Amino acid sequence: MFNNYTYAHPELFYLLLALIPMIAWYIFRQQKFSASLQISTIKGFAGAPKTWKHYLRHLLFVIRIVVLALLVVVLARPQSSENWENVSTEGIDIVMAIDVSTSMLARDLKPDRLEAAKDVATKFISGRPYDRIGLVVFSGESFTQCPLTTDHAVVNNLLRDTETGILEDGTAIGNGLATAVSRLKESDALSRVIIILTDGENNRGEIPPLTAAEIAKTYGIRVYTIGVGTEGTAPYPMQTPFGTRIQQVQVKIDEESLQSIADITEGKYFRATDNEKLNDIYDEIDLLEKSKIEVKEFSKKQEEFQPFAFSALVLLIIGILLKVSVFRNIP
Repeated sequence: MFNNYTYAHPELFYLLLALIPMIAWYIFRQQKFSASLQISTIKGFAGAPKTWKHYLRHLLFVIRIVVLALLVVVLARPQSSENWENVSTEGIDIVMAIDVSTSMLARDLKPDRLEAAKDVATKFISGRPYDRIGLVVFSGESFTQCPLTTDHAVVNNLLRDTETGILEDGTAIGNGLATAVSRLKESDALSRVIIILTDGENNRGEIPPLTAAEIAKTYGIRVYTIGVGTEGTAPYPMQTPFGTRIQQVQVKIDEESLQSIADITEGKYFRATDNEKLNDIYDEIDLLEKSKIEVKEFSKKQEEFQPFAFSALVLLIIGILLKVSVFRNIP
């Protein structure tokens, strides 16, 4: 059993040496033990049968020793390393650039475009555990919400906190793409990818979208573009003197520019008109970016101290119950 484990702190097993003087002292004390009542002879008791308590009189001490030994094992932190996995390392760095302009509140996707994009992106991130992923948000300006990291819990938490209104309104596709490129240009990954999602036309920013695409091409970065929105019109929550009213607004997506960005960088352009289509798009991108570069074997260590700690606790309780009941000393 113990051979199947490795230990984080094996040097703590030297504490077991402290049990030797404890055992020696117990034996010495038993040998010196004598009754306080002396009688002339015990021949009359020679044939008397010995009870089970006589044979179990050392049980409490044995329980204490075992409990101490188990606690030493717990402190040494046993870990199992028998779970071997074959892992395909993709060697891919991905930055997701998401439009957070107020037009992303349109409700042609449910519950709205931004929430739908966040839900699908979260699923996409969770499905790529070995890739580094970053997050850029943009509207009238852009900034890095999360740099490249393998800590996908952090990325997903920051993605969930993303909302409209955190930046000046507008749609600066070029700036968003350029910011994403800046996060990838120093990457040494074999494959570098940007997924840019927007629902409008470029109307803000200092960098034209096609210029940003040329910069991405220079660094060998592939860009997938996603236009979000139905054809024609979409329901949009408008603020009026009488409260929020849902009105139909015209959907305007610069598909030509998005297609050109994808073509320049050898990526692909997609149009998401509903939640299902958006989910299918991310699934397709996930399949397109599966260029395996190596397969390696590694073991996942798991903490295995719990059974030892539980056993020590159970034995300690048993020892206490026996001491106050079966083996109780009467003064």
